[in-house]
Amino acid sequence: MKWNLRLAAANRGIWKASEFQRMLADRGLVISTGKMSGLWSGSPNVVKLEELDVFCAVLGCRVDELLILEPETVAAPRPATEDTSMAVGQARPVVPRGRGGRSLPPR
Repeated sequence: MKWNLRLAAANRGIWKASEFQRMLADRGLVISTGKMSGLWSGSPNVVKLEELDVFCAVLGCRVDELLILEPETVAAPRPATEDTSMAVGQARPVVPRGRGGRSLPPR
C-alpha cells in the first residue's frame, strides 16, 4: 500500500504539515511533531484506525484516497513442494513410556 496523505491534503489546499496538525487538534487528535513528520513525508510507522477516521473527517475524503492499493508489489505464491515434515498444528505421534513405575525425567 502507498500512503497518500500529502497529496490528499494538497488537493484540498492544505500545504503545510503544521496546518494539518492544527486542524487535527481542533478535532481532538493531538499528534506529535515527529509522528506528523512521518505521516506527511509518506513513511508513517503506525497509523491507527481511529486516526484514519479523523484524517478523513478533516479532509472530507475516504480511506481509499489516503491508502492506495499496490497489488502488483505482492509476491506471487510459491508452488507447493512435497515436504514430508509435519504441518503446523499437526499432532505428533504418541510414544509410550516404559512401565517401570516411574516417569522419565524431562529432556
